[in-house]
Amino acid sequence: MEIRQITENYSVAPQISIDDIAQIKDAGFKSVISNRPDAEDGAVPHDAIEAAVREAGLDFRYIPVISGQITQENVDDQAAALDALPGPVLAYCRSGARCTNLYGLVTQQRG
Repeated sequence: MEIRQITENYSVAPQISIDDIAQIKDAGFKSVISNRPDAEDGAVPHDAIEAAVREAGLDFRYIPVISGQITQENVDDQAAALDALPGPVLAYCRSGARCTNLYGLVTQQRG
């Protein structure tokens, strides 16, 4: 699993697996956000990830973002999740790029 730190409280990763959850917790993350739609090729269904994340005592949000089609609603939902979730937060998608771009848009929106 490759984790890329964006800020002190926000990191991104490519698709995670259930087997990665213990390592995520051990790394100090308190919350996980899935930005990968379940229908995308190669995606692990978010409900399976969510169950493992919650079983490990971490918080979880599912905010699916279609590749190349980030909407204002996606940005608003991500911003609200980042405000509500305990950090640090790990967000994942297929490669981590959507999560990174989404964070940039949230930051830009906040000025």
